[in-house]
Amino acid sequence: MRPEQQYIDLYAQAEALLRTYSAAPLNNLRARAFADFERLGFPTRRQEAYKYTDIAKCFEPDYGMNFKRLTFPVNPYEVFKCDVPNMSTSLYFMVNDAFHATEKTLSDGIIIGSFRDYTDLVSKYLGTLADTAQDSITAFNTAFAQDGLLIYVPKNVVVEKPIQLINILRSDVPLLVNRRVLIVLEDGAQARLLVCDHAMDEVNFLATQVIEVFAGRNAMFDLYELEETHTGTTRLSNLYVRQEAGSNVLLNGMTLTCGTTRNTTRVLLAGEQAELNLCGMAIADKNQHVDNRTVIDHSVPSCRSNELYKYVLDEQATGAFAGLILVRPGAQHTDARQTSRNLCATREARMFTQPQLEIYADDVKCSHGATVGQLDEAALFYMRQRGIPLHEARLLLMFAFVNEVVDTIRLDALKDRLHHLVEKRFRGELGKCRTCKMMCR
Repeated sequence: MRPEQQYIDLYAQAEALLRTYSAAPLNNLRARAFADFERLGFPTRRQEAYKYTDIAKCFEPDYGMNFKRLTFPVNPYEVFKCDVPNMSTSLYFMVNDAFHATEKTLSDGIIIGSFRDYTDLVSKYLGTLADTAQDSITAFNTAFAQDGLLIYVPKNVVVEKPIQLINILRSDVPLLVNRRVLIVLEDGAQARLLVCDHAMDEVNFLATQVIEVFAGRNAMFDLYELEETHTGTTRLSNLYVRQEAGSNVLLNGMTLTCGTTRNTTRVLLAGEQAELNLCGMAIADKNQHVDNRTVIDHSVPSCRSNELYKYVLDEQATGAFAGLILVRPGAQHTDARQTSRNLCATREARMFTQPQLEIYADDVKCSHGATVGQLDEAALFYMRQRGIPLHEARLLLMFAFVNEVVDTIRLDALKDRLHHLVEKRFRGELGKCRTCKMMCR
């Protein structure tokens, strides 16, 4: 039986429930998305884009799905509050794939809320970037998702406080969740968003996620994603971004703890003078697996992109990175740079990296580079000669290696916090956030 057949059968049995308990904008896309998923099926490792991650295997376990939107017994404000010292944020929660209702009132027309409450606005944008005909994970998510989070910032409005979204995975049995996020910044708007993924229970989770970001003319947007779950969690995330003229976007995805993670990021630079900074960092050990695939599409002249990804792999961990910079005909004066640097701390760790350039314009500045290496033996020897124990010397070298990605963060308090978390991660410490009742694994 085809691995996707169980979900095709499930959809046929549960379609009425899906529609009854779903937000209207998602119902409008559901039939077409399911037809695309049925046609595409799960990608296989024979496809170049999925060569290093077995997607079908991720869906093999018997997961439950919460079609009736039953409330899970958790109050996120009591159970979890991941606080960043010295940084005041506007705090929101998603429990599994449901937005947790809040009483907060925002000024200046800013909207942060469920798809259910803003159907007209959501319908205008939802699905226009995330094409279900081209990607089966996006098609699967769109076919089964039932709600989502909308963040909307009107024209020329600056959101002073960073927005913090905590995604909590909570269940007593293995669970499959389908998260959806829509972010719209009108012309001249500015916002910063920190998304933290955590798993509250030790059961297996599979999370599919689709995020669509629209950055209007001269808009400025930062998106920081921090994954800190556990080895029984699988995350399949697709991020789609469209930038208009003069916009400035920073995307920084950091994987500290996971089971299997596959992130796909597609950015369309659609207006001249748009600027993108795309960064990523992964720290993995045991048998953890992290796969990042990026596509930066320079479709118009005079845009800039700077991409930097770093991995540190220990024990039997595996990592993969594939990054494509596409410069379309007529996109003159493009300035695009891509760097992939990777550190294997053991001989058993494996890293696969594939930087790519496709250039169809002749007046551009483009470069890419990739390295895979081990810890510098000369540096280790030098540090040990000065009395630093071997274990401590290894930690210092790995910490210094990833600092370049952390330093791209444009919030000083968050940058300091990440330095602290990265150090704790390398030391293998399981601690608690200052005001957190749940273990940060």
